[in-house]
Amino acid sequence: MTTGIQWAELARAAQAASEQAYAPYSKFPVGVAVQASSGKIYTGCNVENASYGGTICAERNAIAAAIVAGERQFIGLMVYTPQDQLTPPCGICRQVIAEFFTPDSPVRSCNHLEQQQEWTLEQLLPSAFTPLFLANSKKI
Repeated sequence: MTTGIQWAELARAAQAASEQAYAPYSKFPVGVAVQASSGKIYTGCNVENASYGGTICAERNAIAAAIVAGERQFIGLMVYTPQDQLTPPCGICRQVIAEFFTPDSPVRSCNHLEQQQEWTLEQLLPSAFTPLFLANSKKI
């Protein structure tokens, strides 16, 4: 399903977004770029908070920016971190990604070493709790 996904542009946009991250506590800046079905690219970065529960991840910021712009369907997501180890989305971000992406949607991670790794959403979050799961659930 990677046809039409602008991976090079997503990588550049995610790296640029990571440079805006507010990560004074973890020192772990993250940038994300998502490509909507429309072809438009939206970015986000992590924004930490002294009250750790108030921290917002880059993935959720990028998806929220796209939602504000009227997007509802996405075809690709790129995570950038300046770490030697490639970084997949965290658990809560995987759940939010599952709300708007299909199980076979590609999710990639890249880093400052120009390495990349790809997973499907299904690989990152098998048996996801999604709108489709709710629609197919028998109500009592």
